[in-house]
Amino acid sequence: MKKLGLQRCLNRPRSQDLIIYVARNVKGSVVSYYHFSRTASHLPRPGTLEEFIDKFMTGRVLWGSWYDHVKGWWDKKDKHPFLYLFYEDMKENPKREIQKILKFPEKDVSEDILNEIIYHTSFDIMKQNSMANYTSILRAMKTNHSITPFMRKGMPGDWNKHFTVAQNKKFDEHYQKKMTGTTLTFCTEI
Repeated sequence: MKKLGLQRCLNRPRSQDLIIYVARNVKGSVVSYYHFSRTASHLPRPGTLEEFIDKFMTGRVLWGSWYDHVKGWWDKKDKHPFLYLFYEDMKENPKREIQKILKFPEKDVSEDILNEIIYHTSFDIMKQNSMANYTSILRAMKTNHSITPFMRKGMPGDWNKHFTVAQNKKFDEHYQKKMTGTTLTFCTEI
């Protein structure tokens, strides 16, 4: 998110607003965004994965730099009331992460309700749920699901089936430069 967008969210006058920010590993984000861009007629054509990786690394994609986005929110996490979560943590231990979400607005639920939440927010169940998978909205936006579904696999680490060894090395070097000076760390697989 560009700084203006981040500031707009954090400077809202309503103190009862709660923000939950979910960050995803950069390589998983690249692959997911690439496949979504292939299906979405309203977005610029992504080109090859190699071309898209280059655009992504330099922030020349719609919505700008992933690095600025995740670091901008991370840097504000201790000064503003929002919850910063990681997609990979949600996949690894959904119960723990849902409990964090419930604790954030100080909500208590029974174990049965917690288990229902875990079930209904699992990737496989959400993938089948038209209210979660954006089927009707994406149809209206003219996305082509014959290329790839909106919700593909949802698995951390799937990026390594897409990146070549050379792309991975180049990306890792770029990532190290861009993430220098932050305490923000991501896991790449679970």
